[in-house]
Amino acid sequence: MTVRSLSQPRGWAWNLAVPIVKPTLLATTTHDWRHGERIPADGGCLLVMNHISHADPFTAAHIVYDHGRLPRYLAKSELFANRWLNFFMTAAGQIPVDRRRGGTGAYAAACAAVRAGECVVIYPEGTLTRDPDGWPMTGKSGAARIALETGCPVLPVGQWGAQDLLPPYTKRPRVVPRKHITMSVGEPVDLSDLTAQEHTVAVVKQATDRILDAITAQLAQIRGEAPPEQRYDMKVSGDRYKKGR
Repeated sequence: MTVRSLSQPRGWAWNLAVPIVKPTLLATTTHDWRHGERIPADGGCLLVMNHISHADPFTAAHIVYDHGRLPRYLAKSELFANRWLNFFMTAAGQIPVDRRRGGTGAYAAACAAVRAGECVVIYPEGTLTRDPDGWPMTGKSGAARIALETGCPVLPVGQWGAQDLLPPYTKRPRVVPRKHITMSVGEPVDLSDLTAQEHTVAVVKQATDRILDAITAQLAQIRGEAPPEQRYDMKVSGDRYKKGR
């Protein structure tokens, strides 16, 4: 595994978080970072990942930080409601998403961050997967729209194991024994033909599907299994967490 030194100033929020979060992750998890060298050493980019646990932002930060970058996330605006958490997350460069307003402010902020050379992490599904076997489900359009607007590299990341550390919609982590986290970074998703077109709803959907296909392919390699032929769609199948399993 290739590990790079951090290429940008951390700032006080990261200086506070890293000495707490990284030793905690090292104490509670083992990890296998595959093809992390594909994360650009500098310049704006999107890392798009499948979403399986509320621990995902911490494990994602681990691989991104180990390869010399600081991640910026799109996070639901409710997390910024607390004054102190708002202060910390804003200082760490995180981007609030107000779903009631369609996330337009977050879209503009994410595009600006990419253009400023930042590494922005997005979970295209928009929420934890509801697929019964943990595969990526249908996605939101945000990652595709940012990619098409900026033309930045889009790196698909498949990840597995965080759901064992903190199962979906639970509050108590399972830290004993240590859980194994695997992440695999794919080659950039080729969206060049779509970037050159008018960004219609159909074009954005094509880009979204390509991104999710690439993430799913990385996850299939990690799991050594074939994904389902059709992605789980909450609009069709319903939200199994709200209805109960």
